[in-house]
Amino acid sequence: MRAPRSSMSRSCASLLACAALVVAADAPGQAQDESFVPVTDAMLQDPDPADWLTWRRTLDGWGYSPLEEITRENVGDLRMVWSRALQPGTQEGTPLAYDGVLYMPNPRDVIQAIDAVTGDLLWEHRREIPDDVEDYLFGSATNRNIAIHGNLIIDTSADDHVFALDATTGEPVWETLILDYRTHPASQTSGPIIANGRVFSGRSCMPLGGPDACVITAHDAATGAELWRRRTIPAPGEPGDETWGGVPFERRAHVGAWMVPSYDPALDLVYIGTSVTSPAPKFLLGGTDNTHLYHNSTLALDGATGEIRWHYQHLNDHWDLDHPFERLLVDTAVAPDPTAVSWINPGVRAGAVRRVVTGIPGKTGVVYTLDRETGEFLWATPTITQNVISDIDGATGTVRENAELVFTSIGQEVLACPTWLGGKDWEAGAYSPLTNTMYFPLRNACARMMATPAREDDGVGERLYSLAVRNQLAPGIDQLGTIRAISAETGETVWQHDQRAMTMSLVATGGGLVFGGDANGRFRAH
Repeated sequence: MRAPRSSMSRSCASLLACAALVVAADAPGQAQDESFVPVTDAMLQDPDPADWLTWRRTLDGWGYSPLEEITRENVGDLRMVWSRALQPGTQEGTPLAYDGVLYMPNPRDVIQAIDAVTGDLLWEHRREIPDDVEDYLFGSATNRNIAIHGNLIIDTSADDHVFALDATTGEPVWETLILDYRTHPASQTSGPIIANGRVFSGRSCMPLGGPDACVITAHDAATGAELWRRRTIPAPGEPGDETWGGVPFERRAHVGAWMVPSYDPALDLVYIGTSVTSPAPKFLLGGTDNTHLYHNSTLALDGATGEIRWHYQHLNDHWDLDHPFERLLVDTAVAPDPTAVSWINPGVRAGAVRRVVTGIPGKTGVVYTLDRETGEFLWATPTITQNVISDIDGATGTVRENAELVFTSIGQEVLACPTWLGGKDWEAGAYSPLTNTMYFPLRNACARMMATPAREDDGVGERLYSLAVRNQLAPGIDQLGTIRAISAETGETVWQHDQRAMTMSLVATGGGLVFGGDANGRFRAH
């Protein structure tokens, strides 16, 4: 049995914020209690209410804490308890919370264990990163999340390893090479999830690495041994090869899975999304009518083998509108409201309870709801200004892109909505079972985009995607940031909050609140 947590520890776990976490490098460490209780698969599937054991707390991706101590009535009494400086670099990390300890991912493969009540540093691990990593990789310093299993903290590294640390000391236990970043560079900007003793992770993949850099992997959580890897680009003779229209295998590149998957233990399925190709304009890849699987798709992978059980393509993408974001796994009645939802499968039996995978998986800001066992399209609807999708066939789920915006030549310019920053981006939404409502951080932005030849002196975005981009607010909009609350059953907008600053990730709680920050450094409760 674990000792009871203090109320402050419980508050930290529920909000993922005891102020701006984490810590100075020269702070003294101290040993954790030897009574550490190993984290089991059962605990990961049904965590203690006061714990936050995976990126969105639970493997279904909800971003929901059942703690109800903080309510609408007392939330105004919250005050900062402690704060610590973060490590230098791009800050996109979410801590884990377990038994009163926060485990914080920092930029450049720095991981820290922090006392959630006092803010004291318990231990710190600084992984040595080769000096030439950034010569091969984009975004290599970013570290969005880590995982816990047994007595191990597990993460993926800037130099393409998966590794484990002792959760009580921070000492290395094992590490396994996934890819050689000098020959098959892949950016590990997001860490893994763990289910049934398996470490599931995806990654972005640089064009230099070709199709073999674009892999999703599973490793044994106890030993680090690789269990399987799944390429996101088919080879000649494999299913989906024909969708590349004869493009040579070695030229198929950059279909990454760079965000964190979700997992259904009953189906043993891993749900993960993918990105655009490189280059993005398909005429540069040999034809605008080819769908180039499995880019911008939801993949449902067999957890034991990595086999693709089903896939759904959200967009044949010419504008770098990736679809790798969180998939919410919800059991809900499905009754899309035709006055609020743009595209509905005519075969949906209104009110029937379905096991769905839902949410906003991509930068377009479109909510998609699919049957999570079969991939059947149920309904979809936009949430912000978008003009890249002209229609979705309700019966088949086939997405039709706006032909007027499809690039056909170098120098062609279009106004695409949203911009390649979203719409929605990596900032995570949340789901509350109390309201059967999803909450999404969004931005109202478009971009002037021009198809360009890739040149060595271009910026990273231009080289990867062959696009020159100039961002702007969406036409007729004067507020960049939006939070949209949408019913998982009907697709109706329950409420909407608009603000000038870009909104960040959200957490829903048992106290009936939704917490989130913004680009102006404000932390709000809704």
